[in-house]
Amino acid sequence: MSTSAATTDAPSVPSADPLLARLARLRERVTLLVDARRATDPTADDPLRGLYLSEDAIQHLLRTGEAPDRDAEPAPLADAPESSAATADDRLRRLADRLGLTELDTRILLVALAPDLDRGFEPLYGYLNDDVSRRRATTGLALDLCGVPPHAAAARARLHPSAPLQALGLLTVEEPERPFLSRGLRVPDRVLAHLLGDDTPDAELAGSVRTPAAAPEHGPLARKLAERLARGPLTVYLREHRAGDGSACAVAALHAAGLGALHLTPEDGAPYAELLREARLTGRAIVVPALPEQPRTLLRALAADDVAVLLADPRPYDPRWADGGRDPLVLDVPRQRAGDVAAWTAALETAGGHPAPSGNAGSLATEPEFDLAPVVAAYRLGDAAVRRAARTAVALAEFDGTPLTAAHLRLAARRQSASGLEQHARRISPEVGWDDLVLPDTQLTALRELTRRARHRDRVLGDWRLSAGGGRGRGVLGLFAGDSGTGKTLSAEVVAADLGLDLYVVQLSSVVDKYVGETEKNLERIFAEADRTDAVLLFDEADAVFGKRSEVKEAGDRYANMESAYLLQRLESFDGIALLTTNLRANIDEAFTRRLDLVVDFPFPAPDQRLALWRHSLKHVPCAEDIDPGPCAREFELAGGAIRSAVVTAAYAAAERGGPVHNDDLLEGARREYRKAGRLVLDDVDW
Repeated sequence: MSTSAATTDAPSVPSADPLLARLARLRERVTLLVDARRATDPTADDPLRGLYLSEDAIQHLLRTGEAPDRDAEPAPLADAPESSAATADDRLRRLADRLGLTELDTRILLVALAPDLDRGFEPLYGYLNDDVSRRRATTGLALDLCGVPPHAAAARARLHPSAPLQALGLLTVEEPERPFLSRGLRVPDRVLAHLLGDDTPDAELAGSVRTPAAAPEHGPLARKLAERLARGPLTVYLREHRAGDGSACAVAALHAAGLGALHLTPEDGAPYAELLREARLTGRAIVVPALPEQPRTLLRALAADDVAVLLADPRPYDPRWADGGRDPLVLDVPRQRAGDVAAWTAALETAGGHPAPSGNAGSLATEPEFDLAPVVAAYRLGDAAVRRAARTAVALAEFDGTPLTAAHLRLAARRQSASGLEQHARRISPEVGWDDLVLPDTQLTALRELTRRARHRDRVLGDWRLSAGGGRGRGVLGLFAGDSGTGKTLSAEVVAADLGLDLYVVQLSSVVDKYVGETEKNLERIFAEADRTDAVLLFDEADAVFGKRSEVKEAGDRYANMESAYLLQRLESFDGIALLTTNLRANIDEAFTRRLDLVVDFPFPAPDQRLALWRHSLKHVPCAEDIDPGPCAREFELAGGAIRSAVVTAAYAAAERGGPVHNDDLLEGARREYRKAGRLVLDDVDW
């Protein structure tokens, strides 16, 4: 077979990969460019081309006024955009006006950026620098091109590190070891991009800076701050009571003032200089939502008269942070009101969780008889957190394929209360309700009053001015006293469930410390975090830390009394919801009792209540038809916790047998609880 025949019979192969095809087109363009340059450049065949500039090459550059390769470039791939020269000039003038640059500053900046816009300036600058390898402007060349004598002190000062060009990050003077007139000038890429109309943030800011979404109206403070920011930049310290309130107020004020914002996440080695330059180029303000542990470096780095800087932190401002500089304007952000129904309604409508109008099946409807006010009454969330919670609730409802319910809203709202309480407390997500409590009417009424106080404290203590003053908080404090197993902890969980909050049980082992003063520090961390969190705080066995003060007979007594005195003061300024439980009410100091909103005594259950507790515990357990817990309720004096344990014992016995729970199982469970308590066990029970 001939070669041609073999070639003809071979399977067809694609002529080129798409990438190889692109490379082939690029080679064609390179060939056209080389041919064009050879036709116009007198030094095209010079073997030393690029190492020196001949007279012909200089004349060629001066005649063309731009890079030879640009003249020789083939037809463009797309229509050329409008000339960027006018845009750059306009932006350059606006930047100069905004930053107070002189005409000489503007000329120097233009000389320095010329090689970045037109390659034809590189060989010309090399010729003028007497060194073809130095293809950027030097300080001496810049002064010459601006028509300023190199020995003029005022002109040289414009290139000083403290002068605007360098201090504002617009110009870099390189090679400081060289003589002044031979130091190179370079315009940072970010400045050049801005002048050309590109406002993509500097790559060095990635991970440290973000642009927040515009915030809606945030109240009188935001309006007053917006009026002040409209008159000029300033540094403001916003002391917030809850994380996020200060930054939300700052963004709302900037939005009202027509200014953009850059959020900074402080960290070691944060690019403060680049951040200030970005703010100056774009005319935006800097918002720092949380200060580092030692804010001096940050405040010193962001000290600028021409950039608005808004700082937010829960700590009181310390003048020493300014390190001798100018103090910021210190403002207190008002406490967030609980249950702002208007804010929740607006957020739900934006998120698509409002009731669907008739005939509009695309909107997400709420469940029938959905009363929003009591559902959100306990949440003290800022506007931004409310919007996030609304979006989360709508997403949860869509995921479940059901209308928006109170459970969706409560779950979403709890997730917005990021808490550090879990370092010292155990979190419980309540899964019980009022039907799970078997208590006399007096105790149930007191517990419901506790939830009413938690829901309406802002109105009663704030709007109606019934707070006692003296820096007292708006917290709700309750004491549950009674024997073990009478329902104190379960009642706390029911209260938290009714309010739609998580329950945090304080671990006293992680609070009490043998070293003097450490217990108070741990308690302060708990109270401070609880102030900022929508949660119910439970001090189980509270007499361990809220016990009576005693006469000072030794050093330990004095320190114990100091701990009690601290707790007395801290409870008065507490803003959250705290519940205390104790088996021995007499051990609680009377001074603590006076500061409590409610004291609920849990009695030992009577026979009829014990019967109700037995039946409630058996509600979900498979039982024999003749089951009757009445004799156990009459004969065994057990509290609710012990009754539940007895039912658990009976259920395990039935599970092992593979059948329902019988009376004998209940009897054995009750006897076991008696033995655990060291009590006499009844051998015969009349069923």
